[in-house]
Amino acid sequence: MVKRIIEKHIKKRFFKGKAILIFGPRQVGKTTLLKSITASISNVQWYNADEIEVQELFAQASLVNFKSFIQSGNIIVIDEAQNIKDIGLKLKIIIDHIPNVQLLVSGSSSFELINHTAEPLTGRKYEYMLYPFSFEEMAQYHGKFEEHKHLKRRMVYGYYPEVVLKETEAKELLKLLTRSYLYKDILIWQKIKKSDKLMKLLQALAYQIGNQVSYNELGQLIGLDNETVENYIILLEQSYVIFRLPSFSRNLRNELKRSRKIYFYDTGIRNALIGNFNNIEQRNDVCALWENFIISERIKYTDYHQIYTNRYFWRTHAQQEIDYIEERDGNLFAYEFKWNTRKKVKIPKSFITAYPHAETKIITPENYIEFIMPD
Repeated sequence: MVKRIIEKHIKKRFFKGKAILIFGPRQVGKTTLLKSITASISNVQWYNADEIEVQELFAQASLVNFKSFIQSGNIIVIDEAQNIKDIGLKLKIIIDHIPNVQLLVSGSSSFELINHTAEPLTGRKYEYMLYPFSFEEMAQYHGKFEEHKHLKRRMVYGYYPEVVLKETEAKELLKLLTRSYLYKDILIWQKIKKSDKLMKLLQALAYQIGNQVSYNELGQLIGLDNETVENYIILLEQSYVIFRLPSFSRNLRNELKRSRKIYFYDTGIRNALIGNFNNIEQRNDVCALWENFIISERIKYTDYHQIYTNRYFWRTHAQQEIDYIEERDGNLFAYEFKWNTRKKVKIPKSFITAYPHAETKIITPENYIEFIMPD
C-alpha cells in the first residue's frame, strides 16, 4: 500500500475534542486512507453514508438518537458524509454532548461538506485535504530514483491512485473519470443542466494551461455569459479539479493586477479532457504540461507539510513573466519552470529590481525533486 502523508498528521489529532474532516475529489483514496488509519484500532464504528440505512440512522438530529448507537470512547468514521442532511449540526451535537468520541469524517468535495459544516463546527474541527498520489508519496513507496524514472509517464497520465496502480488500464480509467464521475457532485448538487457546456469549458481550460485566462473569451467560445463561466470555474475549483493562480502585484505600475492562470490538480485528467496521451517526446505542449505538473506537486507538498503560503504568477504588460511565486511570512520566492535544460533562462531584471530581497530559482528536470520533496 502507498502510504499517504497526511495519515501521521491525522493520528496525532485523535481525541482532542474536535472532528477530523478529510476532503478531496472522488477516487483519490479517502476510503482507503480511513481504513488504513483505523486498521489497528479495535474501537471503531464505521458508517458509509452512501447507504440509505446510514442516512436514515443519522436522520434525526437529537442527542437521544445519537446516544442510542454511538458509544463513548469510540472512533466514529462517517465516509461520504455529504450525503447526510445537516451533517454539520449533527456532528456538533455528537462533539458537544457525547464525551470522548473521535469523529473521522470524509467528503468528496469541499463545497458539499464545508457548506454543511462551516458554521456548526466553528472551532470544533481539523481539516485535511487528500489529493491524488504525490511524487513524494510514490518516492517513499519505491524510492526517489525509481519514481524519477516515471516522470514522463506521470506528466501524461497523472497520479490518480487507480491510474498509477493499473498502468495498462490508465487511458480507460482516466476517460471514465473525465466523462462524468469526477463532476458528479457539481452536476447533482448544483443542479447544472448544461453539462455539455461544463465539459466544453474544461476542454477550453485544458488547452490554456500556463496562459492567462479571460472569462469573457471563454464565455464567447462556449456560449455562456461571464458570470456563469466564473461560477462554473469556482465550482470546479471547489471540487478540486482545477485551481487558480492570481497575478502578483506590489510595486510596478505596469504589472498585471487582475489576471489569473488556471491549472489542473492532475495532469492525467487534463490530458484525458483533450484526448492526448502522446509521449512527452511527441508533444508540443510539454512546457505547459511541465509547469502544471510541478506547481501541482508543489501544492501537494506545501499542504501536506502545513507550509502556509500565498501563490501567484507575475507578468507585466511588456510580457515579462515569472511562472510561480510563493509569499511566505512576508518573504517572496520566485520560480521559473523550464523543461529544456539546454535553454538559458533568466529571471526578469525588472522583477529583481522591484523585489531585490526575493529568492529566485529555475526549476528543471535536473533539480525538481528538491523543489517538490526537499530532504
